[in-house]
Amino acid sequence: MSILPKKNELGFFEIRLESIGGLGANLAGKMLAEAGVLGLGLNGSNFSSYGSEKKGSPVKSFIRYCEPGVEIRDHSPIEQPHIVAVFHEALYKTVDVVSGLNADGIALVNTAREFDEVRRDLKLKYGTLAIVDALTIAVEEKTKVNTAMLGALYRICDFLDPDSMRNVIRKTFEKKYPHLVEPNIRTFDRGFNEVQFKTYEVPAGAEGKSFTRPLPQLGYLTQELGGVMTTQANSILKDLSGSRQGFLPQFQQDKCINCAACDNVCPDYCFVWAAGEDKKGRKQMFLKGIDYQYCKGCLKCVEACPTDALGDLREMIGYAEANRVKQNFPYLAGGIS
Repeated sequence: MSILPKKNELGFFEIRLESIGGLGANLAGKMLAEAGVLGLGLNGSNFSSYGSEKKGSPVKSFIRYCEPGVEIRDHSPIEQPHIVAVFHEALYKTVDVVSGLNADGIALVNTAREFDEVRRDLKLKYGTLAIVDALTIAVEEKTKVNTAMLGALYRICDFLDPDSMRNVIRKTFEKKYPHLVEPNIRTFDRGFNEVQFKTYEVPAGAEGKSFTRPLPQLGYLTQELGGVMTTQANSILKDLSGSRQGFLPQFQQDKCINCAACDNVCPDYCFVWAAGEDKKGRKQMFLKGIDYQYCKGCLKCVEACPTDALGDLREMIGYAEANRVKQNFPYLAGGIS
């Protein structure tokens, strides 16, 4: 009897993790592969694909399972996964995260939004959408997003034994970081229990999402003079939005005393100031807003603010705030990316 619920023509059950650097997708992929191999006796493989090793860079992790009698001789990136897990919604703008997903596949997304909103952004016609607020779980438990996402993936991959992952978590932390054992187990359990599902009916004969392999924009004939990097977070674009890990500073102008404590600690000069006069007619600079394109969500400004003018805000919820700032101050470079 087969342990795996589905297999492709080569006999593989395949999972692709879509993430950004810093969220732990690479480690999550390794742990998933080990769980199938060591826990169930399956054949399995895992590897990751990423560019520069820094926060904000797109990362993919690939996991393949097959029955013990089948050898894994395919080590190419997974183009038609049965499951896609999206660790950060900022990827929507630059990466087609559900590219190649089977018609009856499952897309797991770390989000606090509603099913239909996420489905619209993913351009997902049918299949199963799973959502879990992994970021909030991780913040409340003082752990990492990847542990919560692992819990949700174990709920989806019901052939895996969650107790084996709890044991792995204990062995990983108990010697050097014993105080992190229970918080990580709670994070895993909450991801397992709090993931929600909604299935959109798959019509007969429906085909999965077509896979598109992104081509390099620049080659040896078209590279910029001197090999200048034109991707985000560099001296050309200065777009740091991909470095955010889920939170933004929220500015309330009516509570601001224009002390510039936030500007003093901001590493990326995100704050927009304009000249004006105070009540006594004296010239002064007034804080007008935050340019979210340059903000990487470090929240140092929130810690430095002596009033309640700055607070933290979930990134996707902050779209409306960013658009409001952009409308009021059209010279800003852009809203939330």
